[in-house]
Amino acid sequence: MQQQTCGEALTRLLQVYGVDTIFGIPGVHTIELYRGLKGSHIKHVTPRHEQGAGFMADGYARVTDKPGVCFIITGPGMTNIVTAMGQALQDSIPMLVISSVSRMQQLAMGEGRLHELSNQLALTSGVSRYSHTLLSVDNLPKVLAQAFAVFSSQRPGPVHIEIPIDVLAQDASHLDMQPWPVPQAPAPQPDSIKQAVAILSQAKRPIMILGGGAKKVDFVALELAEKLNMPVVNTCNGKGVVPPDHPLAIGSTPSHPAIREEIEKQADVVLAVGTELAETDYDFFFLGDLRIKGKLIRIDIDSAQLMRNHRPDLPILSDAQQALSAINCSLSAVRTQNIDIVHSRCDTLRKDTQDMKKPIYRDFFKTITDTLGDCVIVGDSTQPAYYAQAYYETNNTARYFHSTSGYGTLGYAFPAAIGAKIGEPNLPVIGLTGDGGGQFSLNEIISAVDANVPVIYIVWNNRGHGEIRRFMDDAKVEKNGVDIMPPDYVALAKAMGCDGAHAKSLIELSTLLNQAEAYNAPFLIELDEAALNCGYAF
Repeated sequence: MQQQTCGEALTRLLQVYGVDTIFGIPGVHTIELYRGLKGSHIKHVTPRHEQGAGFMADGYARVTDKPGVCFIITGPGMTNIVTAMGQALQDSIPMLVISSVSRMQQLAMGEGRLHELSNQLALTSGVSRYSHTLLSVDNLPKVLAQAFAVFSSQRPGPVHIEIPIDVLAQDASHLDMQPWPVPQAPAPQPDSIKQAVAILSQAKRPIMILGGGAKKVDFVALELAEKLNMPVVNTCNGKGVVPPDHPLAIGSTPSHPAIREEIEKQADVVLAVGTELAETDYDFFFLGDLRIKGKLIRIDIDSAQLMRNHRPDLPILSDAQQALSAINCSLSAVRTQNIDIVHSRCDTLRKDTQDMKKPIYRDFFKTITDTLGDCVIVGDSTQPAYYAQAYYETNNTARYFHSTSGYGTLGYAFPAAIGAKIGEPNLPVIGLTGDGGGQFSLNEIISAVDANVPVIYIVWNNRGHGEIRRFMDDAKVEKNGVDIMPPDYVALAKAMGCDGAHAKSLIELSTLLNQAEAYNAPFLIELDEAALNCGYAF
């Protein structure tokens, strides 16, 4: 048998687990991680910053439902990727970060070695679901099995495995290279389903909320909603689970006063599936925490999450698909109210939640979908993305996501759109950023060029940090630090080999989107908000 190192065995095992893409920046401490890439079927993408690697892995994972994988160097590589891991942790995105660490005899010695951290694992444990230092090559198959068990059966999030430099180079020829079977997500207890059926059967005015943990339950969720004549709310990460044109769909704005009124005071039963019931979805307009008067049934894969934010009358620890399927099988067809009355109420709620104050954003997103059709939009923390969280709807899941929920980091869209396009090559993918947030990661434009990933970038230029500027105005705080100078993004993009153009109207945007889609290479469009505003009276 030909000898293989631990690094080579790791690559082979990752490939067996279905990994087809790795995002990473090689360093002197990760050479052995790269030895096994030659001859494998794994694509390697080199970002320009380790934070970019994490965001690329995040975008890839959201569209594929597979873990995004990163190879990261010791020390500064890990401190750089921690922000991206925090974003993935908050949004429950599967990510596998594999890093080097100092040689075993040098661990925690504080001798000033290259890239040394006194306790690298402590740094990442707060942004990981599972973290481990591989001290023996013999444990490699077990540790990878534990990592993939997190992705298959628990609330997903980042996993970090660090491997000492000398362990990476050790002989691993004797390892059994068969992957361990991974467990399935938990199924609900029969008693819990019996109680849920009893509560829902007696409900007069139920409502269902579908979060990011319910992304795969579209058909079964609709079946249950139609049995009970039950309105459905998607959260931001649940956009598209129930399509917006369904008569029971009331949008993805659970923070809107009209929907909060329905959830808090009108509904006698609230069925919350795969959702944190947390601030970024339910208190987007800073109205205060939810106060639910009806009975609350919560379904979640994470037992700790079932006990956070709101006390449930019935907590069900289960995979969302299995729990809703079990409820459907046990529940007879029950119409809680006249269907016409409920549809009328849903229609009124949809109309009440439409935003009439900022038609510029509504028309901006309409221009994108009218021009490109089915597409993926990856948003940064920028004003159009805040609008989209509340008002933009999609017909399918994983067509819109952003960094404004949960962790709320800046610099997300440029790299995350690259990962999304690699994961979903057959759809147009747009990376939407503001001119302020874009400056956090504009260097990743050249990564898209280098990897030949035909992502379309849109920079919404309002000359600074527009959202924070608005909050300062509302709070009557003198503006400071928000009116920052934007670069000429088109010129910068062209300097990095990415074609681009300025747009001063939505008509020009549509023309450039068609041009970008036909170009089949990275393309950047810079939109001037001031010029766009000229056509609107506020």
